[in-house]
Amino acid sequence: MPLTALAGTLGRKRAAHLLRRATFGATKAQIDQVAALTASEAMDLLFITDGLPDPELPIDPATGEEWITTPRTEANSTDRGLNAYLKSWHFGHLLAIGVPDNQALSYATREKVTFLLHTIFTTLESKVANSTSIYYQNALFRKFSFDDNGDPDFNFKTLSKKVCVENAMLRFLDGDTNVLGSPNENFGREFLELFSIGRGLEGTLSPLPAPGDYFNYTEQDVQAAALVFSGFNIDDTYSNIDEDTELPRGIVRGGTIASSHDNSIKQFSYRFNDANITPNPDLLQGGSPTEESALDEIDQLVEMIYWVSDEAARNICRKIYRFYVYYDIDQTLDDDIIDNLTQTFINGGYKLQPVLMDLFQSEHFYEDGAGTANDHFGSIIKSPLDLTLGTLKMLEVTIPDYLTDLENYYTFMGSIQQAMNSQGMVYYEPPEVAGYPAYHQFPIFNRSWISTNYLAERYQFAQQLVNNMDADEPGGVGVDVVQFVKDNFSAVAADANDLIIELCRYFLPMNDNLTFDAAGDDSSEITAERLNYFLMAFLYSPQIDADPEGSWNFRWTNLEDGEVVETQLKNLFNAILQSPEYQLS
Repeated sequence: MPLTALAGTLGRKRAAHLLRRATFGATKAQIDQVAALTASEAMDLLFITDGLPDPELPIDPATGEEWITTPRTEANSTDRGLNAYLKSWHFGHLLAIGVPDNQALSYATREKVTFLLHTIFTTLESKVANSTSIYYQNALFRKFSFDDNGDPDFNFKTLSKKVCVENAMLRFLDGDTNVLGSPNENFGREFLELFSIGRGLEGTLSPLPAPGDYFNYTEQDVQAAALVFSGFNIDDTYSNIDEDTELPRGIVRGGTIASSHDNSIKQFSYRFNDANITPNPDLLQGGSPTEESALDEIDQLVEMIYWVSDEAARNICRKIYRFYVYYDIDQTLDDDIIDNLTQTFINGGYKLQPVLMDLFQSEHFYEDGAGTANDHFGSIIKSPLDLTLGTLKMLEVTIPDYLTDLENYYTFMGSIQQAMNSQGMVYYEPPEVAGYPAYHQFPIFNRSWISTNYLAERYQFAQQLVNNMDADEPGGVGVDVVQFVKDNFSAVAADANDLIIELCRYFLPMNDNLTFDAAGDDSSEITAERLNYFLMAFLYSPQIDADPEGSWNFRWTNLEDGEVVETQLKNLFNAILQSPEYQLS
């Protein structure tokens, strides 16, 4: 059954929480827009499926042309360079740059789902070593992000089948070396452990029942799955087009006869009720396997995994929950919230959108139910991707235009990549096969984003942006904090205390009952000590006025001493953006 729905309008705090989690951040205007809506009404903004555009193809600055469908020449950038451009191109889409206002939130929501799918079906750019393959994999994820085509079979199960023969995945997990007589079990193992049924709920598992028995599957199942996946190769011409997705996929070795595919009956273990997968005789040619029969075996395998129990659906719902809500799932939560999401997933035809909409409209997503202190505001440490892009979005940083200022766009987004790298996240290059540790590594999960060095790099990113340290460099961009306050907070800007409180309500996830009075801050979600720290950084560092608050009011109201006003606002924004509270979502 669906989760308990949240009643009433969202309000500012919940709206900001929703947009931080569902997208890569939002502007003040977008938060205010969603704040006036109910959770159900907000879904109409986040899940527009009619007419939502797909991204234009990325452009190589060396040629001024796209390189995905056009054959490359010596005039093109190296593939290493193209991979860097591809990531910079994608950042613009994660931010929904250039998308009409009425579609921007939905576009950004969809793009975050494509990133979610990358965290589930992980690949490493360096192992794939082909930007075109990475582009098409990203396009495949986008196809399955929203329920926008009305096809009941366009669901997560179908995506799981398509991933098995997708060029980037064939390269990454050695599917292209898995052949008749010499099976490579790498992809079969990861498909069972990471991409589908998994091993169960971490932290609740007893010792393995027997060697090679992993609770939901066994070594026998890994070996049988490897035989199912055998015989496919990378298509580096990208001319073999999948009829469902209209995107390139791998090819079978051997042409008409899939001569490298194992055509035997694949016997699975008791974990799958001793089921077997048998080549469909109607799809064979003279008893020999074909591309159609090999693809049909993959179809049988995925259907068997999802048919034998709810565990595969439950495993995917745990991943969704950890990505959008909180990393810690105990048995009680698994039996309640995860079970409800799993049933929504199954009843919704294994589509992602019903699960996300159920989650984003629920009490649990926000306060975890009436009368409980266990809410989810500020419970996730922002990833470097969320931190960098979310800061750009909230501060309304003007980024060089992709169409008219391509080189500076790439230079700027390249600096964002470098900032992320320094903070511990190399985009499309997770440190292990299972992906970025924050999304899977029990029991640390998102705490892996924080170390002494990573935290210093986060603070440096904020400082460089606010202080405009590279604004005069090609592709360098900073933020005009004075203009930002004028555009967004002019109604309260003259009063230093009111300005700080209002900024905290938009920039920090915990922001109820704020007060500067240490004797009365018991119900405040930010201590009075912290707010007074912001005030000291704002007006008293260094103290240049006998009456700092009165002097600030005079300067702002009369637009005098603009350089001092700018310096004071820079100090304030640096203090807020470099606070521990800002690192949370």
